[in-house]
Amino acid sequence: MDKFRMMFQFLQSNQESFMNGICGIMALASAQMYSTFEFSCPCMPEYNYTYGIGLLIIPPIWFFLLGFVMNNNVSVLAEEWKRPTGQRTKDPTILRYMFCSITQRSLIAPALWVSVTLMDGKSFLCAFSINLDIEKFGNSSFIKGMSETERIRLLARIPCQDLFEDKELRVAATRYIKCISQACGWIFLLMMTFTAFLIRAIRPCFTQAAFLKTKYWSHYIDIERKMFDETCKEHAKSFAKVCIHQYFENISGEMQRFHGHRSGKEESGDEEEDKRSDEDKLLGIRAQDDMNKVLWNWHTCKPALALRKDQMDEENNSKLNGKINGAFNGFAYGHTHEAEKKEWAVYYSKV
Repeated sequence: MDKFRMMFQFLQSNQESFMNGICGIMALASAQMYSTFEFSCPCMPEYNYTYGIGLLIIPPIWFFLLGFVMNNNVSVLAEEWKRPTGQRTKDPTILRYMFCSITQRSLIAPALWVSVTLMDGKSFLCAFSINLDIEKFGNSSFIKGMSETERIRLLARIPCQDLFEDKELRVAATRYIKCISQACGWIFLLMMTFTAFLIRAIRPCFTQAAFLKTKYWSHYIDIERKMFDETCKEHAKSFAKVCIHQYFENISGEMQRFHGHRSGKEESGDEEEDKRSDEDKLLGIRAQDDMNKVLWNWHTCKPALALRKDQMDEENNSKLNGKINGAFNGFAYGHTHEAEKKEWAVYYSKV
């Protein structure tokens, strides 16, 4: 259990590896689901096409939406898109990059499902068996006296082995349709691979600096959100700890002071340090209304991406204040800052 927890924490810390792992698991799950799925064509002209095409399209759509649901960056993208502008402008290229990244990962499982389905050929056979020219596959004398409706019903039974009487004719028609289905599957794989190659090959042809900028700020948005959540958790933990301590101190009264004297003086220093650390983690926010205001301001008006040099400003201010104070003291005592004090030593000889 501990190893699993450590692995999960590692995947959470590395967002890209985590999402790639999720995409791989979904792809394997799609292949496993298809292998365990019991294909049952209705063998009815009214439902064959709907069932076959639905099996080819609906599960990929479900896997595609599931990829969006399981991707944590979807909420980050939605928040960044809908947030008020405030002091931080929105960059459409960053939103576009995040959306494309999410879409690429979500397309892996659907593409695998479509490929496996076309390679197997059962859904293709169920959907297009009624469109076959049965005369090309052997002796078709038994269908000459049939009406068009009866002929379509007969062709709809080709996917069902126990409903079609002519075995040789069924095997020939099945092989023909599966061959077309596998050809479509290889064409689909070729198109997907060629598209991925074009994306990889064309991207460096554009401005690399713009790509690096969008990639950097998309990572920044994700990391900023994680660190803000961690800071809120730490603040909430310290806030709850201080609130509980204050509650018990107010309730216990004299009993707590009595037990405190008996507990010894060695632990008082550690307790004070813990209290100070908790107080420092509160960052001066000690009321519910103040915290609500901070959270509301963070949502409505995020700070601009321009950091201040606090340490350098403090050093410069201290130097400037020292010069001003020195000059002021010099004028106050009747001499300027440039005046230097000189000491004279006089020696007297008695010889």
